[in-house]
Amino acid sequence: MRTVRRVLCETQQPLKFNPLTTLTGGRNLIFRSKETACHTAETWGEFMTAVHDPTPVETPSSTPDGASSRLYSYDLAPTRKEGRRWGAYNVFTLWANDVHSLGNYAFAIGLFALGLSVWGILVAFLLASVLLFLLLTLSGYMGHKTGVPFPVMSRIAFGTKGAQIPAMVRGLVAIAWFGIQTYLASSVLSTLIIAMAPGAKSLDGNSVLGLSTLGWITFLALWGVQVLIVSYGMQVIRKYMAVAAPTTLITMTALAVWMFLRADGSISFSTNDPLTGGAMWLQVLQGAALWVVIYGTFVLNFCDFTRSAKSRASIVRGNVIGIPVNMLFFAGIVVVLSGAQFKLNGKVITSPTDIVQTIPNMFLLALASLALIALTVAVNLLANFVAPIYTLVNLFPQKLNFRRAGIVSAVIGLVILPWNLYNSPVVVNYFLGGLGALLGPLFGVIMADYWLLRKARVNVPDLYTEDPDGDYHYRSGYNPRAVWAFAPAAATAVVIALVPTFSVVAGFSWFIGAILGAVLYAVIGDRKKQVRDVDGESIAVAAE
Repeated sequence: MRTVRRVLCETQQPLKFNPLTTLTGGRNLIFRSKETACHTAETWGEFMTAVHDPTPVETPSSTPDGASSRLYSYDLAPTRKEGRRWGAYNVFTLWANDVHSLGNYAFAIGLFALGLSVWGILVAFLLASVLLFLLLTLSGYMGHKTGVPFPVMSRIAFGTKGAQIPAMVRGLVAIAWFGIQTYLASSVLSTLIIAMAPGAKSLDGNSVLGLSTLGWITFLALWGVQVLIVSYGMQVIRKYMAVAAPTTLITMTALAVWMFLRADGSISFSTNDPLTGGAMWLQVLQGAALWVVIYGTFVLNFCDFTRSAKSRASIVRGNVIGIPVNMLFFAGIVVVLSGAQFKLNGKVITSPTDIVQTIPNMFLLALASLALIALTVAVNLLANFVAPIYTLVNLFPQKLNFRRAGIVSAVIGLVILPWNLYNSPVVVNYFLGGLGALLGPLFGVIMADYWLLRKARVNVPDLYTEDPDGDYHYRSGYNPRAVWAFAPAAATAVVIALVPTFSVVAGFSWFIGAILGAVLYAVIGDRKKQVRDVDGESIAVAAE
């Protein structure tokens, strides 16, 4: 049986609400310009070749001996170490796209609006980026060692059946944000169409299930583009990221330079009423904490990408440039955009789209708008597609492969009418917020089990067996100790995140949940059980 292997990428969720309320659900590369241009041109050629002439790869026709067909499939199988293709540049492009999402800009500019000065914003992002580099590198190492996606990785701590718990939580959050991000990109496209063809405004005045006719047209168009890209698998997505990343960086840099020149070469370093003293430092810490929370999804399932990484070194190099360096570059653009706009008219923008809409030249306006749309699509593919796909494949490995699960995920992201979710603070804050608050405790339990108790030793073949003597069968496929650690930590995190009484510390709910989950599991986890370290090469498939 021949088929094209489908592997995709996934978080970033935009923030519509106050960036200092709990956000719970809610990348060695320095090129000279000539080298960058050549690399981008080559990558674009490879990208188009992959789209028009995808090369199928051989997939196994049967389940390996000892593995269960309910736990093993081609998409869930570990990847062979030989032939892994993700280098430092690919890891970097993941972050180059994701960090510069419109939702992230809205969040960061919100810090300026709430009274943080330029220096306060830079300090907040410095603290957050260092912590994220450490967390994501640890998570990335797990994917490189085992070669398995997140639902399978979760079996180590939660058991072969219990792993559905973290996979479902992560998948549900991602499906909702996939639809929301697609809606946000379609809004930019609708605005561009009206600017270029004013007659199209007549299609934007009605409402069908909460969306205008023009809104439906642009949403379905971008929805279809993403489904098409996913259907070609990880190879095309990897190429798309490599093209989108430099496009994004060039666009945002040009926008910042243009605003800086409009403001006569200077910016406002704060609003008229900046925070000082203890209030400022609390806001800095909360801002840094919430930036980590935004990536609470990625720190869980970064293994979905690093399972195809060439080496640990490629993960580290890509993360160094992609996280601390790129995030500080992002913060620099934020302070220029917000500071320059505030100097011009005393107002604080809410998103780069506010500035793009003021570009006087229609051609440049179109280019900037299309770049923002391409960016949002890249973020969606990275952050909000792969998790639900792997979740569905993990639930129905005998029925769904990567492509079919991608279509199912996209359809769900459509039928939930995401624009209505986005426009409902109750849904965003409580439903998605409550789900997001569970991510910290999940991370704490999984990390404590892997690094503290097992010392990074994993018996990969046993992740796919239903044998009662298997290392991860535990009690009928569930690890009660992981559940016992997760439950109270999750309840605590949700209460802190959603109950107004705890609003002062709500921004730290992810950390509180993660630390509590890790500590509880480290105390009650089974340290007596023999831990075996067996690689998965015997049952592995080719990496894409």
